[in-house]
Amino acid sequence: MVSEGRRILVVGGGTAGWITAGYLARMLGADRPGGIAITLVESHDIGILGVGEGTFPTIRRTLARIGIDEAELVRRCGATFKQGAKFVHWRHAPGTPGRDHYLHAFQETDDRDGPELLPYWLLGLAGDANWDEVNTPQKRAADAHRAPKLPSHPDFVGPLNYAFHFDAVSLAVLLREQGIANGVTHLVDTVQEVLLGEDGAIAGVRCAERGVLTADLYIDCTGFRAELIGKALGQPWKSCRDVLFCDGAVAIQVPYARPDDPIASYTISTAQQAGWIWDIGLEARRGIGHVYSSAHGDADEAERVLRDHIGPAGAKLEARRFRFDAGYREVNWVKNCVAVGLSSGFFEPLEATGIVFSEIAAGVIANLFPWAGDFETSARQFNDNMRRRYERTLDFIKLHYCLSERRDSQFWCDNVDPASVPDSLKELLDRWRFRPPNEMDIDRNVDIFTESSWQYVLYGMGWKTDLSAKAGVFRFEEEAKAAFATIRQQGEFAIRQLPSNRELVRFAQRSGFGQGANAA
Repeated sequence: MVSEGRRILVVGGGTAGWITAGYLARMLGADRPGGIAITLVESHDIGILGVGEGTFPTIRRTLARIGIDEAELVRRCGATFKQGAKFVHWRHAPGTPGRDHYLHAFQETDDRDGPELLPYWLLGLAGDANWDEVNTPQKRAADAHRAPKLPSHPDFVGPLNYAFHFDAVSLAVLLREQGIANGVTHLVDTVQEVLLGEDGAIAGVRCAERGVLTADLYIDCTGFRAELIGKALGQPWKSCRDVLFCDGAVAIQVPYARPDDPIASYTISTAQQAGWIWDIGLEARRGIGHVYSSAHGDADEAERVLRDHIGPAGAKLEARRFRFDAGYREVNWVKNCVAVGLSSGFFEPLEATGIVFSEIAAGVIANLFPWAGDFETSARQFNDNMRRRYERTLDFIKLHYCLSERRDSQFWCDNVDPASVPDSLKELLDRWRFRPPNEMDIDRNVDIFTESSWQYVLYGMGWKTDLSAKAGVFRFEEEAKAAFATIRQQGEFAIRQLPSNRELVRFAQRSGFGQGANAA
């Protein structure tokens, strides 16, 4: 018999629903006496968009806590190793002289001894090399299609920071199996009505087969439909279309030409005249899609651009289209209902923030779960935390657009228009005219992206931070030069020692990790 106040009903499955249910089951003791009873109800009628998806390094900790085995993830979900995102043609239009790409690497810039290197790079001590090249060996390794770890490393551990690319449909199935093993009760039924009590809280959900299901806390994972938080409780969606213009995508699954084709070790994001194209390498295929602004081009044009980008290999392949409205809810926990996933917020696929927000929400719910029944206190803290996370992430994504030097289409002209840049981002850019981003600019309680991420994008887009006024105070020039040389050597060593992304994937398909350094 479950105690009053200790029943959670997750409405909706998919990645968001099963990450939430599986994580909460482990963290709130669904399989232990006195723990929380967790039920997930999902419909057969609502599918998952089957495109390749990217993640953020936090996914390793999340999957480990849920109980997912890393090699099983690779085998079951076509998963490959992702070490960051490569941005092509974002700063300059194609054909413009100068470097046409940069890497937002996952490797942090502050986990080493010695002086902070960024000021010395800004002062020119690394020559004309770019920041992503001199700051970490990861770019050199990823450019060579290397994996971030050896077969001998344990699950979710490696010398280079990493996340995954995977097939979203397969991941949802794997998460479902593990969630059920963690103690989640799984129901397949269609929610037809959300019932409200006299106090305005949710009193239950009426299903087609099982009738009314009740719980103490309801988690809305119904996607953009937002059946509970939006339709039933009326919480508004805050559109960010005035900042982020993209609102549609066209996606195609492209098989490799040969089984031994290299697998890219990062998401490749290539800017276009009305948006950008993602290229995600899975084990057996690439997921390629064009994210576009309908105010600057239509879906037919977006599909044509996508097929031209893919080339003859994509001529007869099926394309899938979908639309979205960049934005979020400023209030995501109302009385006894919490929104997680697309029902809570979504900006666009850039930087793979969709899944990470589900991870974060699950973690915050676990920490704030109202064991003593004080829902309102938990709701206030949850709403404040998530709202600030969305605000900060909006600034980070806009950073990719607003510093562009492209003027070859109205899309890019509109993106650099100061009217489309939030005041909060303008404030950050004002700070960084004379000092680089550092820990003073980051709130670890709400920031998804650290100062390292901001630095990679800021300087990848050509931002100039003028340190000339205090150049004389930097006294560790020789140490910095030695550190730059060491990083170059580390990159060469990584290329020699690490297996390729495909080699490590094949190893994982045969065996588990931690089995021997030469097994690949």
